[in-house]
Amino acid sequence: MNLADSGVLGAILNSRGYRAVETEAEADIIILNTCSVREKAETRVFGRLSELSHLKETSDKKLVVVGCMAQRLGDQLIARAPYVDIVLGTDRIFDLPDYLDNGTALPAVNTETGLEDMADVIPARENRFTAFVTISRGCDNFCTYCIVPYVRGREMSYPASHILHQVNDLVGDGALEITLLGQNVNSYRDDDSDFADLLKMVAAETDVQRLRFMTSHPKDMSDRLIEVIGSEPKMMAHVHLPLQAGSDRILKKMGRVYTISHYMSLIEKLRSAVPDISLTTDLIVGFPSETDEEFRMTLDAVEKIGYDSAFMFRYSVREGTKAAGFDDDVPEEEKINRLNELIELQKKVAFRKNQAEVGKIRSVLVDGYSRRSHDFLKGKTEGNKTVLFAGDGSMIGTIREIKINSADSWTLHGELKEQP
Repeated sequence: MNLADSGVLGAILNSRGYRAVETEAEADIIILNTCSVREKAETRVFGRLSELSHLKETSDKKLVVVGCMAQRLGDQLIARAPYVDIVLGTDRIFDLPDYLDNGTALPAVNTETGLEDMADVIPARENRFTAFVTISRGCDNFCTYCIVPYVRGREMSYPASHILHQVNDLVGDGALEITLLGQNVNSYRDDDSDFADLLKMVAAETDVQRLRFMTSHPKDMSDRLIEVIGSEPKMMAHVHLPLQAGSDRILKKMGRVYTISHYMSLIEKLRSAVPDISLTTDLIVGFPSETDEEFRMTLDAVEKIGYDSAFMFRYSVREGTKAAGFDDDVPEEEKINRLNELIELQKKVAFRKNQAEVGKIRSVLVDGYSRRSHDFLKGKTEGNKTVLFAGDGSMIGTIREIKINSADSWTLHGELKEQP
């Protein structure tokens, strides 16, 4: 969602006469769009600001902090980093051009909330062929470890007409694949329309060729939504479904309001609807009071489910959350050991899953060159796996059939399918 917001902000700045440059030294304005999910993310921002502060000593550059960290800290951010000029919260990001144009006429810090209409803005993006569309903002789940509801606010959905308008504009601008975004997309609601309805509308009423979404909450993964994922040809075979932990007791303490049994039933339904589906997840280890046995339950779940990839974290206290009042009693060294063990297991599982791709033909949206060599192109399969293959630049922005020849834990390697 930060990438999506940055794309919209970039487009608005472009429309007001600003242009992006390659380095901080060239810039008049340096903007950090921030995250508050983990303490480490905020620590990195303060380190980055300190590195950038010397640029202000010999110029009138402006340092701007926007997004979740700006929302959470507000005036405290400038108190800790007085060289920051403007701080705009999650719902005020897109007001930045007004702040730049009006100088000191507006307050340096603004964290007011309110849903903004950005339907007519085509976001700046890394390539023309893929794009994000935000369908809702905020979250009503209040998981005990999560700061997001406090910095993103309560959940608010954009009207379906707004979303369809933006998707059509992006498709007209060259997008072949759209990812619908929200803190919890499958709790989307617009009058009588739910998220399953929205997916059907986007598929039927736009010319988008490939459709994805993230992130889902298991409690809102309905049978009807699973049916749409399985029956709609434009839907890509990938679902990101955060598990977080393998113990029912820990899940309850996290405020996740589902059990392992319910989660496993969702996995069975998804695989029944889409046998070739790619499943990814989020996992936290070292949550307060997590025992070694409960950690082993997480490992067992990861092994049984067989995720294609996972975002894995050790628990860190977020001030302002309910869990901040819990006794953070798992030693840091133990958290690190558990995280490393989980990462190693997931690496093995991902390798096994990717080996199963060898010999298959995948539909790949080619989105650019390999980072290491322009002799190879890269793209994403229906299951959102990265594929590298030999080809030329004329193929970028097209969908090609690729035969998978080999794989490691992170990447598939293939070749163009021979034409009949």
